[in-house]
Amino acid sequence: MQAVHITEFGAPDVLRLGARDDVAAGAGEVLIQVHASGINRPDVLQRTGAYPPPAGASDVPGLEVAGVIVGGDAQAMAQAGFALGDAVCALVAGGGYAQLCAAPVGQCLPVPGGMDMVQAASLPETFFTVWSNVFDRARLVAGETLLIQGGTSGIGVTAIQMAKAFGATVIATAGSDAKCQACTDLGADHAINYRTTDFAEQVMHITGGKGVDVVLDMVAGDYVAREVSCMADDARLVIIAVQGGINASMNAGLVLRKRLTITGSTLRARPVAFKADIAAKLREHVWPKLASGAIKPVLFKTFDAGEAAQAHALMESNAHIGKIVLTWAQQRSTTR
Repeated sequence: MQAVHITEFGAPDVLRLGARDDVAAGAGEVLIQVHASGINRPDVLQRTGAYPPPAGASDVPGLEVAGVIVGGDAQAMAQAGFALGDAVCALVAGGGYAQLCAAPVGQCLPVPGGMDMVQAASLPETFFTVWSNVFDRARLVAGETLLIQGGTSGIGVTAIQMAKAFGATVIATAGSDAKCQACTDLGADHAINYRTTDFAEQVMHITGGKGVDVVLDMVAGDYVAREVSCMADDARLVIIAVQGGINASMNAGLVLRKRLTITGSTLRARPVAFKADIAAKLREHVWPKLASGAIKPVLFKTFDAGEAAQAHALMESNAHIGKIVLTWAQQRSTTR
């Protein structure tokens, strides 16, 4: 099979398309003939040596794929309601930038009706992450207000739509007026240009001094103190990335007085059973909204698999709004 290799740690041009032994599905897994592979920020970190794959995972980058089941554990497939030839998308711990990918059955979901493989490949990593952190860990419910840092990232465009679909008020931050407009076009109630406006002050103004109930933070660093200052009583802050740095200081007195919860998580190394539970919740609660069009994939640009370096360069430029996807030209198709 062909796969994208990290030839050494470094800039995007270390990515090379080349031959690799075919992978095989193990117990509890399916083998997917990949039509499209999603690009995510952790892939960039892996390429630079900052985010190694967990033990037992492929060293080929890529955390999400869409394609057709061409083999695997027949009993596990039958129990999950899948069969050979089914169009699926899947969350994987590695190996997504390849023509063949083995994925745990529990981490597979059917391609939503009406979507093609490129759209489906853009779903798993962000949808699993947002559900796990915003709805499971932070317990966002209808009527509450969510602050999303980085509203036009892959995570951000997913979080905006999911939170709105489940009845929350959404405030998103972005780095330009055009990106703020994109956030409101996706359904955000308010969008703040963090380059020109103090987001904490603006949040307090928007909420009439109450603050937000949940914060989804991909920045950390000095954002944490400002987030604490604009959170409501009993609010929850979930940190899922540290693009602004790993060190943060805050007013601990505010944490006490407001009874705040500050938490965080990574998903890649979590057990299959944990991810399978998220998949089941997505299939029940979110997949019908995708099929109906209430929530939509947001695609920015696709690249052929041999252009992975260009795709990573675009990711690092932060010029995109939504998802970037690799396609495998010889297998490009739509759902059955």
